[in-house]
Amino acid sequence: MFHVTERLLLRPAWPEDADALFGGIADKGVVRNLARAPWPYLPEHALTFVKRMQDPRYPVFLITMPTERGSQLVGCIGIDAGEGATELGYWIARPYWGRGFATEAGRGVIEVARLLGHERLTAGHFTDNPASGKVLRKLGFVPTGKTAMRHSCGRGEDAECVMYSLDLDADQASSLQAA
Repeated sequence: MFHVTERLLLRPAWPEDADALFGGIADKGVVRNLARAPWPYLPEHALTFVKRMQDPRYPVFLITMPTERGSQLVGCIGIDAGEGATELGYWIARPYWGRGFATEAGRGVIEVARLLGHERLTAGHFTDNPASGKVLRKLGFVPTGKTAMRHSCGRGEDAECVMYSLDLDADQASSLQAA
């Protein structure tokens, strides 16, 4: 599955993407904000990721940006079967922080989730990563008022996570497009 946004191409990962993926995520500042990525992140982790099978109801995309010299890997985004709800997750490589790519890719994945028939998304961010909370709010996610202790493989410990939800009904779709 592919999805095009204004500046980005969201596409599946292929084995030949392993080096670019490794180059983007092998950064402690990125991995510490993720639940499942280990630290240190090794080339074999990237190769395993790009070769894994995907459930078509829960796509995971590389966030790429077309350039004159080819496509640049910006990050990764997708939805996953979380605990009781479909969960949005993403990361952006450090050179692309603060340029609106997470929000733009997030809008694209929300469109895909809606097309796939998902009715609700959840997401969360570690309390020491408020930039991710800002992205989620721009996407229309609403804080649930709850926090949860979630394990971060990159940190090697549990950390407090602020929880959000987004109902994918028609009203939400209208407000998301207007944002």
